[in-house]
Amino acid sequence: MPDKRKYDIQIAPVARFLPEQSSPADHRYLFTYTITIHNAGELPVQLVSRHWIITDANQAVQEVRGLGVIGQQPLLQPGESFRYTSGSQLATPVGTMRGSYQMVAADGAQFDAEIPEFALAMPQMLH
Repeated sequence: MPDKRKYDIQIAPVARFLPEQSSPADHRYLFTYTITIHNAGELPVQLVSRHWIITDANQAVQEVRGLGVIGQQPLLQPGESFRYTSGSQLATPVGTMRGSYQMVAADGAQFDAEIPEFALAMPQMLH
């Protein structure tokens, strides 16, 4: 397992419901999420790819894998952050997202940075 001090990636997600693009009658609920990725480690790291697990209230699971995020593979120096916004669509008004970013450090070490689970929810759906 990589040394936590060298490879310390902090990930902070924030989700928002998009009522203007959603259609509950059609079971289409759209959300945006903004992710801040902060390199609190000692070495430069590059985000190479992503793996998302998206689960709706019916327990339907979508897995998404791909290179980079929003067409980029950002290189983060120690102390730097990268923020991006993307979106997801569910068939239910509530769901969750979690996953990982596959990272490569300047010393060649490869590791996963875990994305903490966060809720996708229409306002007032969760108490």
